[in-house]
Amino acid sequence: MLRSMFTKPENMKMYWKELMHQCSEIGIGSLPIVIIISLFLGAVTTVQTAYQLVSPLVPQATIAQIVRDSVILELSPTVVCIVLAGVVGSKIASELGNMRTTEQIDALEIMGINTRSYLIMPKILGALIVVPFLVIISAVLAIWGGRTAGAMSGILPPEIFDNGLRQNLNIFNINFALYKAYTFAFIISSIPAYYGYHVQGGALEIGRASTTSVVVSCIMILFADYILAAIFL
Repeated sequence: MLRSMFTKPENMKMYWKELMHQCSEIGIGSLPIVIIISLFLGAVTTVQTAYQLVSPLVPQATIAQIVRDSVILELSPTVVCIVLAGVVGSKIASELGNMRTTEQIDALEIMGINTRSYLIMPKILGALIVVPFLVIISAVLAIWGGRTAGAMSGILPPEIFDNGLRQNLNIFNINFALYKAYTFAFIISSIPAYYGYHVQGGALEIGRASTTSVVVSCIMILFADYILAAIFL
């Protein structure tokens, strides 16, 4: 299916319009849930880390370092993409499944349009463009949420938190988070597109395809998370 997507577009303007539409749907449509999840992820991570580090021998700035590295390495890329697999993946599978059952895909093929290229490629490219930005936004908001939670609860003053953020920062962790973001973006767009495109039946099968695509996407995200960690770390 992926091989058949790479053909010369019949109308570049039409393909570009569909790509921008998918970027808007995936990016702007998912932004509210990403903001909410990220703020609470950072806040909870700060509180729990401070609860575990009760030894007076451990500097308070260490809490900020643990929060920063946890958010960048694991929480923002993995948790946010698992949520996006449910939000974006189910939408992609349902949209393509509905088009298949109502014979819209067949109509496009009769018109001479490569439906795999026109319907699936913009979704995958849109996810590859937008999801890394969502992960970056999530990481920034999670760290800010942890800083705010530490200050509001009296656990960690903002000045000490800021000092901890600047200590022992490994730039590779940021690159690794982006590697994961691109990999997960491909997973949460291609797997639902496959299940939705090959739906056979009616509304019940669309629901089953949507559910199956989300489950498989989440499993593949966790599997890819382990593989990437084993390779790069």
